[in-house]
Amino acid sequence: MARQTESRIRIVPPRPTVQIHLNGGKVLEGARNTQLSEFLAGENTPTAAVVGAIVNGELRELTYPIEIDSRVRPVTLGEPDGMRIYRRSLTFLLAAAFEELFPEARLTVDHSVASGGYFCQVDRYDSFGEEEIRCLEERMRELVEQDLPFAKLQVPLEEAIAFFSEKDYADKVRLLQHRRKPHLVLYQLGSFRDYHHGYMLPSSGILKWFALARTGSGFTLRFPRRHLPTTLLPMPEYPKLLATFREYGDWLNTLGIPSVGSLNDAIGAGRSRELVLVAEALHEGRIAEVARMVAERRDRVRVVLIAGPSASGKTTFSKRLSIQLMTLGLTPFPIELDSYFVDREQTPKDEQGDYDYEALAALDVVRLNRDLRLFIGGERVRIPRYDFVRGKQEEGEFAELAPGQIIILEGIHGLNPALVPEIPAEHAFRIYASALTQLNLDRYNRVSTTDTRLLRRIVRDATQRGYTAQETIRRWESVRRGEKRYIFPFQENADVMFNSALVYEGSALVPLVEPLLRQVPFGTLEHVEAKRLLAFLEWFVPLDTGLIPDNSILREFVGSSILNQFTPWQAPAKA
Repeated sequence: MARQTESRIRIVPPRPTVQIHLNGGKVLEGARNTQLSEFLAGENTPTAAVVGAIVNGELRELTYPIEIDSRVRPVTLGEPDGMRIYRRSLTFLLAAAFEELFPEARLTVDHSVASGGYFCQVDRYDSFGEEEIRCLEERMRELVEQDLPFAKLQVPLEEAIAFFSEKDYADKVRLLQHRRKPHLVLYQLGSFRDYHHGYMLPSSGILKWFALARTGSGFTLRFPRRHLPTTLLPMPEYPKLLATFREYGDWLNTLGIPSVGSLNDAIGAGRSRELVLVAEALHEGRIAEVARMVAERRDRVRVVLIAGPSASGKTTFSKRLSIQLMTLGLTPFPIELDSYFVDREQTPKDEQGDYDYEALAALDVVRLNRDLRLFIGGERVRIPRYDFVRGKQEEGEFAELAPGQIIILEGIHGLNPALVPEIPAEHAFRIYASALTQLNLDRYNRVSTTDTRLLRRIVRDATQRGYTAQETIRRWESVRRGEKRYIFPFQENADVMFNSALVYEGSALVPLVEPLLRQVPFGTLEHVEAKRLLAFLEWFVPLDTGLIPDNSILREFVGSSILNQFTPWQAPAKA
């Protein structure tokens, strides 16, 4: 009879220590319940401070206690999650200093600035100027120097609502009244206490890189970008963008929806249809206004260039603009910029060795300018077409413009002067279209328009392109890199800007995007991002997607757009 093997498994008391396993095989050991910040203190570098970590597949704050042996990947300021933690904590510091110095005033952190920053407004204070901004920045730096802890508190929801009611924070009270969880996490700095959506730094001492700058009627809270996390980039003037932001604020006032809490209130009160109709009417009115601007220059303008980042709604905007132009007696002639891609072997490559189709050098700029000159001169032109399977530019159909016809050219490089250097400036009208600003959760918790566009793209990719949410999230960083290089630097070159954001879209996207995000596998980097987006979507009361009009910008992403098959009529070229 075979002898039974003695088991090598036995019950033992827990060790007083735990280990964390870092990438590269490095193992650190410390007392059980030691905070991440202590474990990772030696992982900081002069250019990439550690501000969080992925612990066993989940994003954690530096105050997170390690209770069991864990696999840990530090998160630095050079990463999206790391910079979000830094910006959120910096906003908290700003609010704490502001309320200490100006308790009767009201601060709103409004929208982002491409060079790295948030535009802020001050109400209930006369002439908030250079001296007040200087005092505010000075107090923030004093708090940084003192390295004060950001204490984390979990309180019952009713207690949080009572606290913000007493402070007369109506926007936060409205938001919390729709919260589905019975508790809320607050952070405290000295006597200042507030809610901020997402993880924070453990203390004020890490917040060394910032500045305040007077901007228009408010100021900008400046901070670094991820690629240079210890450097503040020069802040350019952006009067056109600022005017567009102000216009959107006026729209929100027209709707009576200044924050997500008020949006949820309106949906709960049965005002969904009204919200959708008014928001869409505001869009249509703005598109009609842009069309009139083009029509007023019909004697000079020959090419309308439309640019914007991914998921900005450029395609729907260009078609609705074409319709409005037709009502004014103009017949647009659409040309796809993608038709002018160079052959694949001539396409430049990015840092990873992949083809960079978003680079200007990926386009046959010489032929594009030649064709535009011929079109404007009334000549017959053979437009190329691009075979994406073979990666080859081929010859397409002949075409020519009818008298007074205007070319509509849509593509990411439309605002770059190097795209059409041979076309006189007076012959071109440039439009920047994007979700430029969005309804915020409250005065201190802004909604990123990058997140808005990502949610749009996740839905579109799933319903129209067969991509999973994980695949879309994985590609997003590359998309964002191209936008920062080829689109955002040229925003102010636009003759006019169109904000494609819709006040109700967060609520409309919830029922469509939530199931897609929940399918992202745990343990992947994309799951961390999916979980963040799901936590954000919890603040929105869902809205019936059937209410979205069939010509809406949103239909470009959720499907069933009546504009899918629309093409402005054009006369065939003469034989």
